[in-house]
Amino acid sequence: MGKRRIGPTGAAGGDLERAMRGLFADIAPFSRGLMGQYALRSYQAEVARAIIASVRRGDGQQFAIVFARQAGKDETIAQTLAYLLAAYWQRGGSMVVAAPTYRPQSLIARARLLARLDNELARRLVPTSRTEAEYIVRLGRASARFLSAGPGANVRGETASLLLVCNEAQDVDADRWDAVFDPMAAATNATTVFSGTVWSDRTLLARQMRHLRELERADGRRRVFLVPWTRVAEDLPAYGERVRARIAQFGRDHPFIRTEYELQEVAGAGGLFGAARRAQLQGDHPRQRQATAGRQYALLLDVAGEDTIAGDCLDDGAALRAQGTRRDSTALTVVEIVPGQGGGLPAYRVVDRRLWTGTRHTALHATLVDLARHVWGARRIVVDATGVGAGLASWLTAALPQLVIPVVFTAAAKSDLGWRLLAAIDSGRLKEYLPDDAEETRLFWQQLAACTYEVRPGPGKLLAWGVDDPRLHDDLLLSLALVGALDEIDWRPRVARGRSPKL
Repeated sequence: MGKRRIGPTGAAGGDLERAMRGLFADIAPFSRGLMGQYALRSYQAEVARAIIASVRRGDGQQFAIVFARQAGKDETIAQTLAYLLAAYWQRGGSMVVAAPTYRPQSLIARARLLARLDNELARRLVPTSRTEAEYIVRLGRASARFLSAGPGANVRGETASLLLVCNEAQDVDADRWDAVFDPMAAATNATTVFSGTVWSDRTLLARQMRHLRELERADGRRRVFLVPWTRVAEDLPAYGERVRARIAQFGRDHPFIRTEYELQEVAGAGGLFGAARRAQLQGDHPRQRQATAGRQYALLLDVAGEDTIAGDCLDDGAALRAQGTRRDSTALTVVEIVPGQGGGLPAYRVVDRRLWTGTRHTALHATLVDLARHVWGARRIVVDATGVGAGLASWLTAALPQLVIPVVFTAAAKSDLGWRLLAAIDSGRLKEYLPDDAEETRLFWQQLAACTYEVRPGPGKLLAWGVDDPRLHDDLLLSLALVGALDEIDWRPRVARGRSPKL
């Protein structure tokens, strides 16, 4: 295809024409002259410059752009769109911007573009610019259309003659993109941009990044733009301080740190607690069977069903577990809470755990109340209140008012607890007692090693995790994961403040 001329042709008035030529010489002066406080930083301008150059040449280049969290990726896209609309307002051309959802993601992107077009150049250039439909932004004969790439959206028939953008591409289904959106740029050989957050190696974004890197190796032309947090911190020192605090809180190996700040992919599935993470979890303190004066404790309870074989028996059901079949047990983990410094998140030391297999909840209730009151002086009891656990959680709440935190295991709740558990381990805030020969200790470490996971596609980044080994369950592991509910509590000591006497 022939080269396209970029620039505002036919504008009235010599002064305006000269000013516009200066602005359109490059995206940087355009942004500085018109966007005020939103002027692009150097790493943003570099990305926008590459996209605009490809549009000008009409060579159909593809790009992948990945910025660290809150580093201005969406701002870069908005200003690139604004530049192209202003440059092609007379000649015409269309752009398509897809996001995983129309509401709110596409509408937020559209609103950002409209805000960037609210400037003197756009008003003098095309006084009648408008949105002709909710999803279209038009400037003269040029337009940008904001669409949903979700599975239920009816978006066929659109054409991108200048630019096709897939924003948050890690959350867009690859098959749907290939069937519905990629053809929008085929007839025109339009430039295509995939942007988003590096996540697992199974996403559309990851696939395109691998493909573009192969092209880079073949011809040396840059197509993948990664901007990690360290690069952003060069321009914004305060940003760097904020990220360093997050790394200190969650640990450098936490998936959110690795993906959203370090821009490293994580495997889409596999073992959740590898050897390095298990080693990080291991502490150097001994197991204990009762509270130490002056310290704070919490009980974490994963509830299993009852079994008529065990009935009201108060032993722990070891005989049932010895049968060698996978049996779900009620699992208790006891943690000591160490308040964080300066209001930070607390640290946790696992000091004891117990298992009951098949025991009736009516019998178990009295045992748990005694443990909470007299053995550990528990400050909180986090209880699995899902299904069969609802009744036991209710009884404990009645017996120990204001201490019980019920948790219902939905897919989203289990995912959140999983992420919190990883954060506590990777940051060093959670430590296990030293190994002993107890059955429940061995079972816990076996469950930990056998736990697998999958990061499911979609904006929620749901972490599906559990133990699939038919010889094991995940009760002890789920019990430990309930520690995440304790992060919401301020564990700092209360200071008594008396009233000043009236004079």
